[in-house]
This record gives sequence, structure tokens and C-alpha cells, in this order.
Amino acid sequence: MNTLVGVARLGSSSGAIAAVGDDPFGQFLVQELQKNNVDTSRVRIKGGMRTTLAFVANEPETGERSFIFYRRPWVRGTSDSALSMEDMDFDYVSNAEILHVSGFSLSQNPSRNAVLSVVKHAKKAGVKISFDPTLRIDVWNSERMVRRLYSRMLSLSDIATFSKEEAAFIFRTNDPEKAAEAALKRGAKVAGIKLGSDGALVETQEGQRMYASAFKVKAIDTTGAGDGWNAGLLVGLLKGWGLKTCLTVANAVGALVVTKPGAITALPYKDELNTFLKGQGINLKV
Repeated sequence: MNTLVGVARLGSSSGAIAAVGDDPFGQFLVQELQKNNVDTSRVRIKGGMRTTLAFVANEPETGERSFIFYRRPWVRGTSDSALSMEDMDFDYVSNAEILHVSGFSLSQNPSRNAVLSVVKHAKKAGVKISFDPTLRIDVWNSERMVRRLYSRMLSLSDIATFSKEEAAFIFRTNDPEKAAEAALKRGAKVAGIKLGSDGALVETQEGQRMYASAFKVKAIDTTGAGDGWNAGLLVGLLKGWGLKTCLTVANAVGALVVTKPGAITALPYKDELNTFLKGQGINLKV
């Protein structure tokens, strides 16, 4: 959802496929998406269920964070993992240019089967698949299942992006170039490795490899930085920009996110991003 808001704030259209509970928190989430111009017509409200909760604990000295989830396998009867095949609008997906999938949605059924089905449909319809692992071991039943499902998704993906921790877990290497190459071998056409304060790397199946240093900013809260980075990259790809420009914009969005507390609250609008880029001496308008 953070990535979808990021895309919308940068001037592209986005829509959510998700499930919330029939409770005030679910209403709040839908309203927040709507306020940020994300289409919520395919967000399902699950009667008799509570909206899934995530608590973020922030380390004040570094801005790093940890997560605690109230949903399966810890709590039953929460909404996000209850997304089912009946909730999917395949025609809606067919009209998209990119279908962005979070690995979080694959951790439990019925949402896992529903998401995999819609991904396969999107592939056949010529929609590009973007995959972010969103690695949270806490919401899976076993590490073996994580690896199996992630490999399956990579074989279906056109764009795959990873934090350095996710890359190390999935590909068993701390070398970002080796991790990107492994992602490409498994099927991705574009692989991005987010390296935090060390910048980012993007590689393509055509043999392009591009590093870009991180912008120097004061980090207050890193929550949502990777999602913002994804939004910058996806908007660049949608606009047909070159790899260097896509990477520059992605790094700039990620940098702006960490300068403010929160995730959605910190995602930049297009004008804010353009002002930042100009201040960095970069002649580029999103």
C-alpha cells in the first residue's frame, strides 16, 4: 500500500487489491488510500473479521525499526490473509501496466492461492509483474515455505526488488551483484538491490548494470523507504526512462522518506521530489 501511495503521489495512477475488516481501522485505511488518490474499488471489506495490525518499533538513534504483527499464524480471523479468489477482478488486473505484489500476501492461504492465480492471469494478459519480497519471517509457517514461494514468484516476475537483508536471505550472498544475477537467472527481467545508506544497484537481463550512491540526508525513520524506492523505480519504468534516471529517482524518493517519521506520511509528492532533485543539481522533472 505504501508503494501504491508513492506511485500516486508521483503522478501515476494506482489501485489496491486487498482486504480489510469491517471495523474502524479498516475504514481508516481505505480512507487514507482514497485521500492519496489510490483506487479502492477492489478493496474488499470482510464482515466478521478484524483488520490486520502491524506495530512498528522505531530505534530513535538510527531510525531502524522492527515489526510485530497481529495476523496469521499468530491470530486468526484477520482480514488480509482472507483475500480469496472470489475477491479478484481479473478484468481490472488486465487493464494495468504493472501488477505489484508484496511477498507478505503469499505467506498464508487463501490469499496466497488468490494472488498466484491473478499473477498468472496478468502474465498471460501482458501485464508486467513487479515483486517485492517484504520479508517478515514472523508471518510464515516455515523458512522452507518462504524460499519455495519466493522462487516461484521470481520465475513469474518482470521486476524484482530486494533490501540487502532480503537478498542475503533469498540468495545466500552478501554480494549485491551476485544477488541481482541470481534474481535474473530465476526469471526477473529487472533486479534491484536496495543498499540503504550505500545506495542501490539495478541490473537487467540485457546486461545493463547500474550503481547509484545514496543521497546524503538526516535519517529520522527508515519505515517505508524501500516502498518509496519501489515507487520511484516503477514510475520511471512506466514513463520509459533510462535505467540511470529510474535509479536516481528511486534513490531520491527513498532518501526523502527517511527524513520524516512514518511511511505514508513521509512519501514525497511530485513537486517535493522535483525540488529535492533541483537542490541536488539534477536537471530532471518527474
